[in-house]
Amino acid sequence: MNAVQIRSAERALSAGTWLIVAGAMLYSVLTVTPLAAQHTPDRWAWTAPILPLVVDAAVVIVVRLDAVLARLGGHGGRWPIALRWMTGCMTLALNVADAALKNDLVGVAVHAVAPLLLIVTAETGLAYRRAIAAAVTRLEAEQQAERQARERAAIERREAADRRAREEREHAALLLREQREHEARLAREQTEREEAARRAEWAEREARERAEREGRERREREREQQQRERERTERDAAQRRERERLEREQEARRQQQERAERERRERAALLSAGPVSEKLPEGRARAVVQAAFGEGLAVRAAAELCGWSVGWVSARYTEHRDSAGLVLEGASS
Repeated sequence: MNAVQIRSAERALSAGTWLIVAGAMLYSVLTVTPLAAQHTPDRWAWTAPILPLVVDAAVVIVVRLDAVLARLGGHGGRWPIALRWMTGCMTLALNVADAALKNDLVGVAVHAVAPLLLIVTAETGLAYRRAIAAAVTRLEAEQQAERQARERAAIERREAADRRAREEREHAALLLREQREHEARLAREQTEREEAARRAEWAEREARERAEREGRERREREREQQQRERERTERDAAQRRERERLEREQEARRQQQERAERERRERAALLSAGPVSEKLPEGRARAVVQAAFGEGLAVRAAAELCGWSVGWVSARYTEHRDSAGLVLEGASS
């Protein structure tokens, strides 16, 4: 159980205890006040509630101070015990006195419930609080031991880390010294190799210069030959591109003529049906209007051929004229 759960249990115990104390006090005031008024002179009858209030105040003091002492782990000695039991017995006697004087055993039992519950609750609450205080003390001791153990472990880890760091520094220094010796040996070997390489380089440079002269002369001859072949290839490619361009232009004109002829036949087929009595479907009606626009027919004639209204056909004519204008602008640009 952690500290949060312990505090929650203490709050529940405190709330329950004070709830029982408040209920017992109220019940005691209501029960004892009439009894005290009967045994008090009439002119002092107004002092009857003082007695139960005094006894209940003692109960409150006992419960409150017992809670504080139990929380602190202290013990008040015999006097707090005597006060606790004396107030409990007084409360019990005052509550059952009226019923006992009337020989009402049921009344005695009923009025004894609240005082007895208050007495047992006070004793039990004190025992609970002492147990909780002991548990809290034990928990704090365990936590303190855990903290000390963690601190010792942290110190040991730091010492181990320092020891490892010292060993690593010594090992790094050894490696550095060996590396320096190795680099010095490599430098000597490198110097010897460079001297041998320089001697070989002189001989190689002479052979390379001779081979370069021969290569330049050979490349010059090859470059002149490649230049002649490239010029001949470019002339052939230019002639081939010109032939291909002429062939593409002829093919484009032929396809344009075929497309125009095909469109003319399609328009003729659409317009050959003549006027209709019912509206054609919108897709076919649009095709008929497009064919009539291409043939230059009037809007009314196109409306008779498709069965749609003159306004609708006029709107399609406007769309075709706008499309034709855009095409002409694109072609001119």
